[in-house]
Amino acid sequence: MFNYTELLIALLISFVATLVLTYPVKRFATWFGALDVPNHRKIHTKITPRIGGLAIFFGALAGAIYLRPTHEHMMPIFLGAVVIIITGMLDDRYDIRPVVKLSGQLIAASFLISSGLIIERITLPFLGVVELGFVSVLITVLWVVGITNAINLIDGLDGLATGVSTIALTSMLIMAVIDVRVAAVYLCVILIGANLGFLFHNFHPATIYMGDTGSNFLGYMIAAISMLGLFKNVALFSFIIPVIILAVPIFDTLFAIVRRAANKEGIMIADNKHIHYQLLASGFSHRTTVLIVYVFSILFGAMAILFSYASYTLTFVITFLVLVLIHILAELAGIVLGGKRPVLGLITRPFRKKREQKSE
Repeated sequence: MFNYTELLIALLISFVATLVLTYPVKRFATWFGALDVPNHRKIHTKITPRIGGLAIFFGALAGAIYLRPTHEHMMPIFLGAVVIIITGMLDDRYDIRPVVKLSGQLIAASFLISSGLIIERITLPFLGVVELGFVSVLITVLWVVGITNAINLIDGLDGLATGVSTIALTSMLIMAVIDVRVAAVYLCVILIGANLGFLFHNFHPATIYMGDTGSNFLGYMIAAISMLGLFKNVALFSFIIPVIILAVPIFDTLFAIVRRAANKEGIMIADNKHIHYQLLASGFSHRTTVLIVYVFSILFGAMAILFSYASYTLTFVITFLVLVLIHILAELAGIVLGGKRPVLGLITRPFRKKREQKSE
């Protein structure tokens, strides 16, 4: 079914195209005025061009032109992506109001819905396949907008959103190959290649940021791909699989909503209390913080793959492990139990004892 040589060539095309295109995009960002200026809530200390998502978009497009994927939903996905890119560019340049950004996301989602790409059903234990009926459109809108903003919110450190989305796409790619979801495989491959090409410029210390142009585009594409593949899976708890893959950005987003609501702040107002900032505040370096989030993303991705093909009993075991990982991540970030780390302390105790014995 798959020509893996063709997929590898497409990945390389997207990689090289994005790697090369990022250079002119940096100059364009400066000319266009899409610059990220340091302020009280940001980590970087110098003015840095953003709008790097433009290079990711065109790099992925180059790979798509080579693969020429044919699917009934491909054109609506592309049109929605164009809307997302334009909205992101305007935000990177003019810092448009949240309601305007949301409008762009809703328009992009409408292309998917009008083409019939919606979350029509989920699979539940004991009940089997549950048709969502008229609620399916609302759930689809919430999923697309939610994941788009989740990737956007985690884009706070050099290479963070690029790496997390690449890990998520790789997990989705593995599952799409196993389930023979051709369109999902093609999209994952070209986006992974584009992301890796951009990461060359974006890893700490970054010379360009993807901006809302990139984070919204990646979030939108991940949401669309999940509907092409993951929600079509008939395994038990199939609706949980994409949630596990994206556990880090989803958890961070939910925590931000709860935190801002508790503080009576607007839920779309940016702050510096996201999980990556909390890890920095806990004493980890910039690169170490990003790598920690990468590791957790890889673990969640692996859990999702296992979950998808596990037995009924094993799904509960994996669910428990996922919850433990989320709690450990929260402890690392110091956002639960008043900053105490009982679970993490229990896990690291044997290593601490070994270090103490060596030092004696």
